[in-house]
Amino acid sequence: MKSEDCKDCRDEVTQWAFYVNICQTIFKGILGLISGSAGLLADSLHSGADVVASGVTIFCVKMSDKPADEKYPFGYGNIQYISSAIVGMILLLGAVLLMYESILKIMSGNLEAPSIVAAIGAAVTVATNELMYRYQVCVGNENNSPAIIANAWDNRSDAMSSVAVLVGVVASDLGFPIADTLAAIGVSLLVGKIGIELIGEAVKGLMDSSVDVEVLQTAWQVTMDTPHVQSIYFMRGRNVGEGVHLDIRLRVDPSLRVKDSTAIAEQVKARIQDEIPHARDIRLFVSPAPAPVAEPVTA
Repeated sequence: MKSEDCKDCRDEVTQWAFYVNICQTIFKGILGLISGSAGLLADSLHSGADVVASGVTIFCVKMSDKPADEKYPFGYGNIQYISSAIVGMILLLGAVLLMYESILKIMSGNLEAPSIVAAIGAAVTVATNELMYRYQVCVGNENNSPAIIANAWDNRSDAMSSVAVLVGVVASDLGFPIADTLAAIGVSLLVGKIGIELIGEAVKGLMDSSVDVEVLQTAWQVTMDTPHVQSIYFMRGRNVGEGVHLDIRLRVDPSLRVKDSTAIAEQVKARIQDEIPHARDIRLFVSPAPAPVAEPVTA
């Protein structure tokens, strides 16, 4: 059941993510310089990219709220997929640069074990990012927002990269100085993977991929359970940002009057929206079912 606070959380969560990422960038950057940890400095750059990603998400979520107009008759919802793609590209670019710098450092042979202070910084950011991930993924799922979900995975990637940094710092202090730089390479691979996945999901959304089968099954069942609906001969759905658009063609009792058929269509719409809160555009085409053919009378 969707909480009444979900709408308020949707408006606040990206701003929280923005400010938290700014704080983490400064926090990890300072501790990275103090401790001499390449992994933590790399993680600081990751958080800096997250600041940009959060800013893009804030803008796109607000833009998606604009009502449909003559230029965009289906609304601005798909801008959230653009936001998701931008976040993915930021992560992928950051991963490539991070791996490049880490490989150069290994080749130079300039490897020193960082201070244990870096481990404290990594541990704090693991907890912070995991909390932000859980907060954002909850809000994103409840509001069916691809942009917020992408931002949530951005924080989850930051949490996992901080885990890698933590392991690298501890291993370096135990006598394996290369571990800190290897952790940075591991972070880059992880971040790059998440970036590619986000870009792929955004492309699917922009190409009007179908909604989940479960959504179509729910719409089908709700429609068929409506009195006087005899059959459905066409149904499809697509995601447009946070909204679900459905196109349904059904047949009703042929004895019904036109105004009764219209009332049934409105009833179907209302029942679908009760079951699928994100169904914002439901297009129904109602036609009478074929009259039964009388069997010939035999002598």
